[in-house]
Amino acid sequence: MPSLQIGKVEIPYDLRRSAAACERRITVTPNHVEVVALASDSDDDIEGFLQRKRQWLFNMVREVERIAADRHSVPRFMTGSKIPYRGRNMALTVRRSDAERIAISYRNGFTVDLPHWAGDDADTLVASELKHWLKSRARRDVIELVKHYGSRHNLVPRSVRVSNLSEGWGSCGREGNVVIHWHLIFAPFKVLEYVVAHELAHLRHRTHGPEFWNFLESVAPNFSASKAWLEKHQGRLSASFLEYTRSD
Repeated sequence: MPSLQIGKVEIPYDLRRSAAACERRITVTPNHVEVVALASDSDDDIEGFLQRKRQWLFNMVREVERIAADRHSVPRFMTGSKIPYRGRNMALTVRRSDAERIAISYRNGFTVDLPHWAGDDADTLVASELKHWLKSRARRDVIELVKHYGSRHNLVPRSVRVSNLSEGWGSCGREGNVVIHWHLIFAPFKVLEYVVAHELAHLRHRTHGPEFWNFLESVAPNFSASKAWLEKHQGRLSASFLEYTRSD
């Protein structure tokens, strides 16, 4: 397994080359680092990318280790906790309720009303319901964005789905089926908007050639800022909420 030496710390990582990836990325989860490279990358390309990301990677590994160490020591989903949402960490308020079902509301922060029967497993219950709420909100946002761009630019996919993706933040198959990664709900809305527009643009141009990027600029002007944000923060988006909840 290859590794990156940062000072006295050696960080091993799995390297995966992907023909489907359009940009390099690093994913950090407890006890595992994965580097996704382009299929066309040389060893020097990958080494240069890792050197540019070395400080970010060092900080992220330490942060994930800290979260994992604290995971079972105290409840993570309690009043005062922070939930990542649209590029910001929003406050969480957890209340007890005499209702039969859990309820979640959002207004400048998350409020969770726990039913009377929620006992020692309340932390898991809040995590599960928040995850469901965020995935549903991501689905709603994506559908609205697809309708918006579809009506303005005649970009109508065959189907739209919001899900976990093993590679990339979105895809557009040859049959016109669009899939968007639900973790983009943690990014600013403009970033989600860019990814949706990017995948819809593939309905017109399949490859990432100059015609594609020119067309995308006409569809989503000034998309480069959102693209740059995603390139900088993509590792945190991949790991952030999974460090707060169990995976599917």
